Amino acid sequence: MKELYGGVYSFDGKLATKNLAKGRRVYNEDLIQYEGAEYRTWNPYRSKLAAAILNGLKNFRIDAGNAVLYLGAATGTTASHVSDVVGEDGRVYCVEISERNMRELIKVCESRGNMLPLLGDAMHTERYSDAVIKCDAIYQDVSARDQALILKANSVFLKKGGYAYFVIKSQSIDISRKPKEVFDQELAKLEGEFEIIETLSLEPFDSMHLFAVLRRK
Repeated sequence: MKELYGGVYSFDGKLATKNLAKGRRVYNEDLIQYEGAEYRTWNPYRSKLAAAILNGLKNFRIDAGNAVLYLGAATGTTASHVSDVVGEDGRVYCVEISERNMRELIKVCESRGNMLPLLGDAMHTERYSDAVIKCDAIYQDVSARDQALILKANSVFLKKGGYAYFVIKSQSIDISRKPKEVFDQELAKLEGEFEIIETLSLEPFDSMHLFAVLRRK
């Protein structure tokens, strides 16, 4: 077992996080017992954050005790690993627009006291602003045309100097244009608010996606 970042481990070539909800799985991942602790394998084909880490992510700035705003939490796959990383003293605010996904997400949150499910459209921040404190990081993975504008709207919740992990899905924005053109356009919209720290392709785990690490100015 090798620790790659605080709370993220490599075990026989597989990523893993220490299981905050011991004995429980979220998406049929493997549970590993090691030196008295339990770890969950982290599948890069199910999680774009895991894919980015395996592709050489240099700036992983989510730490124990952090508050993270997660936009597009879906059924909780990646959010649950973020929950493992921030630990009992951290908090993961999970915004999800789909009621169907929310039903599954709530089940995950019930066994994890640091995850708060919030049903709502991430473009309408006023609907959950009373529930979210200032955060150390934002993670965004939403299928929408206005992805950069959504991140910009939610930057009000991010501390100055805080990090944003932004998954840009070119096919959700404009299928008629080359992905690189879409990526450049979306990042340009954020230049006044954020500094671009790092960008990565998610191939071979996901196609036509860009993983960007940004820091709030």
